Amino acid sequence: MFVDTDIQASTDLLGKSVSDLQSDINVTDTAITGTLKYVTDYTGFSGDVSEQSGNYLALHIDTNEPADSITVELVNGTLGHPVTLDSDRLIIIRITNKATQKVRVVVNKDGMQQVKEYSLAGLTLLNS
Repeated sequence: MFVDTDIQASTDLLGKSVSDLQSDINVTDTAITGTLKYVTDYTGFSGDVSEQSGNYLALHIDTNEPADSITVELVNGTLGHPVTLDSDRLIIIRITNKATQKVRVVVNKDGMQQVKEYSLAGLTLLNS
């Protein structure tokens, strides 16, 4: 399983480009680092006004072999449940507390699960 930032800077992610959201993102086997820009009026992300401003992380999830399903969860996030990725395997996550939140990725294939968690402590969250 690979979590990466192999997303073109100009890619439209629900009305914002990758370069609007983040810069210098690096993913290792256990952590995600880089800078998350402060974004406002991100209406494509959520219809809830309280979720339309903040710091957002865009990731691409890939696997060595085709998977039956891939879910991503922001541990200690506001959503509270995993999101099943669609065929583009892109996800945008609103980060509010890099010290307590983690990204958990679960890949399901033939009844087997592979789980990885990534620390967010190394992210820089820019303020307005």
